[in-house]
Amino acid sequence: MNWSIEFAPLLPTGLIAVLAAAGALLVALALWGRARGGLLRLASLACLVLALLNPTAREEDREPLSDIAVLVVDRSLSQQLGQRPDRTDRAERHLREEVAELSNTELRRVEVRSGITSSQDGTRAFEALRSALSDIPPERYAGALMVTDGQVHDVPEDFAEIGYDGPLHGVLTGRRDENDRRVVLEAFPRFAIVGQTQPVRFRIEATGAAAASNQIVATVVTDDGETREILVDIGQSVEIDIPVNHGGQNLTEISVPVSPGELSSQNNRAVVVTKGVRDRLRVLLISGEPHPGERTWRNLLKADASVDLVHFTILRPPEKQDGTPIRELSLIAFPTRELFVEKLSEFDLIIFDRYQRRGVLPMTYLANIAGYIEQGGAVLVAAGPDYASNLSLYRTPLATVLPLTPSGQVIEQPYRARVTETGDRHPVTRGLPGSDRDTPTWGRWFRLIDAEAREGHIVMSGPEDRPLMVLARREQGRIAQLMSDHAWLWARGYEGGGPQAELLRRLAHWLMKEPELEEEALTGRQDGARIVIERRTMADTVDPVTVTLPSGKEQSLELKPVSAGLWQAAIAANEAGIHRLGDGTLTSVVAVGSADPRETAEIHASEDKLAPVVRASGGSFAWLASVGSDRLSLPRLAKVKPGRAMAGSGWLGLKANGAYRVRAVERIPLFASLLALAGLLGLICLMWYREGR
Repeated sequence: MNWSIEFAPLLPTGLIAVLAAAGALLVALALWGRARGGLLRLASLACLVLALLNPTAREEDREPLSDIAVLVVDRSLSQQLGQRPDRTDRAERHLREEVAELSNTELRRVEVRSGITSSQDGTRAFEALRSALSDIPPERYAGALMVTDGQVHDVPEDFAEIGYDGPLHGVLTGRRDENDRRVVLEAFPRFAIVGQTQPVRFRIEATGAAAASNQIVATVVTDDGETREILVDIGQSVEIDIPVNHGGQNLTEISVPVSPGELSSQNNRAVVVTKGVRDRLRVLLISGEPHPGERTWRNLLKADASVDLVHFTILRPPEKQDGTPIRELSLIAFPTRELFVEKLSEFDLIIFDRYQRRGVLPMTYLANIAGYIEQGGAVLVAAGPDYASNLSLYRTPLATVLPLTPSGQVIEQPYRARVTETGDRHPVTRGLPGSDRDTPTWGRWFRLIDAEAREGHIVMSGPEDRPLMVLARREQGRIAQLMSDHAWLWARGYEGGGPQAELLRRLAHWLMKEPELEEEALTGRQDGARIVIERRTMADTVDPVTVTLPSGKEQSLELKPVSAGLWQAAIAANEAGIHRLGDGTLTSVVAVGSADPRETAEIHASEDKLAPVVRASGGSFAWLASVGSDRLSLPRLAKVKPGRAMAGSGWLGLKANGAYRVRAVERIPLFASLLALAGLLGLICLMWYREGR
């Protein structure tokens, strides 16, 4: 029970004050003049004023309310290192037991996980704390205990933003002397032009014993195997140029050696993922003679605004032998030396369209093209009857790189081009529109140059399964042969046409080594809350894929076929950062959320991020593990009245609010009863009696 006095004045308070002042003045004069009954007058005046104020005794039936503390448990990626998971578990159990022993106190627990999207990058501990506080009345808030390594990435600038008055304590699971090195990417390109170099700025940071040396050797490795080493000053920014060698994803890894006893090796390397974009594709198209398909090739290439096309057509037919020099038959001079000697390497693709030897290109120039292929160039030979003749390109130095040997026979009969079993697996022809039926839906062709495949993949066939399209690799370059000059019939819509534009687009992109058309590839992508891993191959089986998570854990996955040449598997995307994929032959990476997440970059335990809000709240830090020791020092908890210190040596305080809820109220008027009125009248009568004597 709790008693209190309330006042409900019968007159305005100001009027009562004036009357009380006037009465007090008269009483004072009476006392000054030593009049009889002065003290009785004073007592009567006091009782009269109290009666006008109408005091009431208030009795409350109160129910005490418990104080509420919040326990924030950090289970983010950096909290999974070393002995931190065990320390976190033990600290949580201990704090639960400590709160259970405190009087009139309850505990609310909330857990924090690492975000996997760019907007959630890092540990969002205060976001979780605000969520837990949303249904806690401010007058019952006792404080918060945050079990973490200190790497929290949503710390408010001002503690007042939290909106609650109470201590915030940090219970740190790491050690003060943790040893760690990390690579910090400061600036790097997301996109770049293929064939150019781009600057990357980074620095190396170190703590503990790893910071004993002022310099360290950093290794830079590109996805094409190029490796270089750089001597770097620890803590100083370094800028290097990285090459962008191909379209699509280009990977560059920067790493430093692992220090003995280091906390983790995962942040000793960082991966720069740069998407290569081709600025302009330079294509050289050489047509051996005018024919209906020539315009189709030109229209297809000119329709792409990103293609710079150089097109030459040789107009002189082979049967015209009038002795006129070749140079006098050209509308413009054919710059053979400039194209095939000086600037040959500048072309991304060379197309020979029904070309045959006519003395225009010397054998040495054709030998240059063979070398161009072996050094990484791309050539497409679209053959016609010329390839079966004595003037065939096969009877030049190009024969060393051409995958098809002509038989000399030209087959002229209607047929429908078919995707072979090998072609069903190859990205150039897999899933080609219209090929999913026993009889393709596209229109017929009427000519095929018979040849025997010496190497490469036969992806399309003609009558009697003769090779129609062959794709082959030669050293660092690629070459494709199309053994018919009737592809233009598809473009003209003959018998419904066919996927000529799609086929030739894929073919050109494969020749120029676009990653999405590689027949042997291991890739991964984030698909919502999972990672989808794909393996493209020409083989009948694939090896398991090992996925190395940002935390360093490994998972082995068995891939399942989803279509010819395409295998897949999926895992949950529970960690943000770079996931490394490997099957013993191919390697790749996939970024979940941020490619350089703070969770894997900053992993050493520290007070720095939390210190401003912890100090402002009146809280403190407790380190579970001391320097050089793994023995835990668990803090005890105590209830502390507001205004006193909330932490001390070996203990952390929670605020004792003393909140309560009123269940019932009883009011007793003190001057409204007949007894009080009789007492007041009796006192006045006594005063008159005393003055009358």
